[in-house]
Amino acid sequence: MTRPRVGASWEGFVLEQVLAMEPHDEAYFWATHQGAEVDLILRRGGSLYGVECKFADAPRMTPSIRNALADLGLVRVAVVYPGTQRFPLEERVEVVPLAALSRGDPLFDTTGPQAESPDQTSPS
Repeated sequence: MTRPRVGASWEGFVLEQVLAMEPHDEAYFWATHQGAEVDLILRRGGSLYGVECKFADAPRMTPSIRNALADLGLVRVAVVYPGTQRFPLEERVEVVPLAALSRGDPLFDTTGPQAESPDQTSPS
């Protein structure tokens, strides 16, 4: 049986932690009339990053994340969950344990080739 209040409480707690720990210029919630949504969009300069909060042992890729990557041109999406392992879900999407924030780890990997904005090109 699912517990909607636990998920909502988890989401609120994660959002507070992310907003307190992650550098950003502005923060937004994003949703479409068709039902796609992303819990948090962070703007850093001209780049947008997404945060999804999932109270699940094994978060999965969702249509909402795919839509946001395409429609908003997100650089990266972090799916924050209560687990212990950090792992890639798809290109530009990574599952990140909430504990990573308390350790001071960055939420978004901005060092690799996947970290580039979709409209940027790498030098040859």
